[in-house]
Amino acid sequence: MKRRWRGAFLAAGLFLALVVTGEASALELRIMTGPQGGSWYPLGGAIAEILKKEVPGTTASVLPGAGIINIQGVETGRAEIGFGNSVSTVDALAGREPFKSPAKNVRQLGTLYMQYFHAVVLEDSGIKSVADFKGKSIAVQPRGNTGEQMTRELLQVYGLSYKDMAKVSHVSYNDAVALMKDGHAQIFTLITTVPAAAILDLASARKIRLLSVPDDKFKGLQKINSGYSRREIPKGIYPGVTHDVQQFGTYTHLMIRADLPDDLVYGITKALAKNADSLGAVVKDVKGLTAKEMAFDVGVPYHPGPLKYYKEAGALK
Repeated sequence: MKRRWRGAFLAAGLFLALVVTGEASALELRIMTGPQGGSWYPLGGAIAEILKKEVPGTTASVLPGAGIINIQGVETGRAEIGFGNSVSTVDALAGREPFKSPAKNVRQLGTLYMQYFHAVVLEDSGIKSVADFKGKSIAVQPRGNTGEQMTRELLQVYGLSYKDMAKVSHVSYNDAVALMKDGHAQIFTLITTVPAAAILDLASARKIRLLSVPDDKFKGLQKINSGYSRREIPKGIYPGVTHDVQQFGTYTHLMIRADLPDDLVYGITKALAKNADSLGAVVKDVKGLTAKEMAFDVGVPYHPGPLKYYKEAGALK
């Protein structure tokens, strides 16, 4: 019995990602984030530093990713933690497109902030509405990114698709900005925080216009995915944007593997809540984050670890 128990313990240990440091072994927490130029990548780095300092027996590393890809990474065990957009994660749990089957190993760790969809065009492009995208060149993220999926669904409610574009470039935020600056693309779409560093960079070199999504088109988006929320990008956030922009968005949250030990995930949650101020120094949308806000229900089942912490903190009953 002792030998069998020991073998099972070793097998479980090998199942997790381990990194050897000196004579001791520490559990490596791999965090899938987002593309460079967005908010997830630096925020993931800050989270990794917190976990390495605050959660004994662990180390942490940051991997690039995207909303949809990260779900697949956590589901298959390629990562322990992943940034996600709640609208895509709920799709994954239900097994809706682009997912082939329901996700079973994805649980809620914590909610961070709301992200805003941006449809940015060059002012001299003549584009005043998404309806004017036809025949123009668009820069959008690679497939596997929630922003790319949102772009396709926005085009859909206008009766358009990528086939109607002159050119579609699936690139990073930084590369999209370069294409826009050079005039090789007239449209840049993305889901990110406000203000977005990539758009501020673009606006420093070219005059831009942010497009609104009217109520009837937003209702069409909600028919495709009920997880979309109405958002407003205030005027003055970006140079040259002199009116409030009516857009839509989704919550950024952290997901975690369901098969990780409850005590470990409890410790991870407590460490993040304790150090929320340092996260706010990296991404201003996280500034002032409370345990109650972290416990906000985005439709993804909680892992028992954070659920225990949120109840102890009085954030959940």
